[in-house]
Amino acid sequence: MSEQQQLTPQQREELERQWQKECFQNAQKHLAEKGIIPSTVFDKESRFLAPLCAVWKIKAQSGKSYWVVTGRLPTDHMEISGAATAREAIKHFSYRWQLRADEILAAGVQDETQAKFANLLVNRAHGLYEIAEKDELWVNEAS
Repeated sequence: MSEQQQLTPQQREELERQWQKECFQNAQKHLAEKGIIPSTVFDKESRFLAPLCAVWKIKAQSGKSYWVVTGRLPTDHMEISGAATAREAIKHFSYRWQLRADEILAAGVQDETQAKFANLLVNRAHGLYEIAEKDELWVNEAS
């Protein structure tokens, strides 16, 4: 039996809440590092796919809104104009990471760190795309 199966529903719920809180803190930190100060989170449009990824719709103090992806992948953000829904945002991040990995590899990998990062981007891009393609995960998302 796995550790996950041995947990009570309350324990699983608490772990998921902790995971969500950690992902949100990572999203806020990422935006702050980019000079973006969050003011509002749109919970109904954000998506949480524990323990893999969370996609946050966040409005900044500047008035601009962003999608931020966090979880077991690189934390990244984009302006809301790039995607209407969390599902579309996930696809956008997937495509962007594929392109970025291609750029790194096309420029000629200078060291092992770059190669590992390019491979991580490709791996996570494929994973995000698979998540975006699973209709059952997006049943409650308004188009």
